[in-house]
Amino acid sequence: MTPIPPSTRKLAGIVAILAFIILWAVLVASLSRFIGQWPVLVQAPFYLVMGIAWIFPVRPLIRWSQTGDWSPGNRD
Repeated sequence: MTPIPPSTRKLAGIVAILAFIILWAVLVASLSRFIGQWPVLVQAPFYLVMGIAWIFPVRPLIRWSQTGDWSPGNRD
């Protein structure tokens, strides 16, 4: 299988990242009915964690769009 050219790979990566962020936001927003019943001091850390947590599943996608490789190996 031939590798995907960088410009196409980057475009696909951008689209996939945006789609993931939108799905993540919809998921978190769909939980708001339940989370809204929590005390504010519990809601704030939840939304803080959820606002940062999306980065970790996206990291391999960012790596792939930049290098064409999914694994975080050394590029010596």
